[in-house]
Amino acid sequence: MLYIIGLGLGDERDITLRGLEVVKKCHKIYMEVYTSLLSFGLSADGLSKLENLYGKAITLSDREMVEEKADHMLSESRDADVAFLVVGDPFGATTHSDLVVRAKKMGIAVKIVHNASVMNAIGICGLQLYRYGETVSIPFFTETWRPDSFYEKIQRNRMMGLHTLCLLDIRVKEPSLESLCRGRKQYEPPRYMTINTAIEQLLEVEQTREESAYTEETECVGFARLGSEDQMIVAGTMRQLQMIDFGPPLHCLVITGKTHPLEEEMLDFYRCSM
Repeated sequence: MLYIIGLGLGDERDITLRGLEVVKKCHKIYMEVYTSLLSFGLSADGLSKLENLYGKAITLSDREMVEEKADHMLSESRDADVAFLVVGDPFGATTHSDLVVRAKKMGIAVKIVHNASVMNAIGICGLQLYRYGETVSIPFFTETWRPDSFYEKIQRNRMMGLHTLCLLDIRVKEPSLESLCRGRKQYEPPRYMTINTAIEQLLEVEQTREESAYTEETECVGFARLGSEDQMIVAGTMRQLQMIDFGPPLHCLVITGKTHPLEEEMLDFYRCSM
């Protein structure tokens, strides 16, 4: 049996009772570490906290392992209980849906244990979840690659008065282009996009497109370390948020659409004072 278990957003205590019960009975534990991180994910003792709670060793699974070498983990699931741990909810990333499809095609039973994810935790700012449009991802720009496909989605959302959740890029164990050209993989240091960088890139695209999907005066909400004890939430214009230090990752950004009076009342608690 393959169990895909959501860990929530904060720390080791955010796993559900059902999830913890399943983990403790599993023969092998894998943890996906490239689509998101727990709040302590950058600390040296983060992994040991999980292992101490579970009483089991954890094998970290990067993008290459999950997307290219998952057959070994799936084969193990034929004859034993295997847990695949995911920060947030199991279906917060399309990669995990692909894993379920592959397992089922191999005749392997799959069970899911859900948990909180960024997709619903952003409700804390007061913007109502059913007033969100399509979620977008903002990738790191490079000198030769500056994709802007997110622009039309934000534009459509705002034309309908809907809010837009922007998920910011995470680059963990990514091979450098130079090393790929040489045929020997060398990995770049981890990078986590900040709200400041995201806004800079968003405004650059607007400046190029000039279609007024948003401006530096567009109201947004910035979130850092959502779900943790030291989470940070600030509402303000793009210009205001760009000047704020949101601290360590992970960050995400919401571009607001048309707001209801109750949403405005909630946002007032988080307004930037600049």
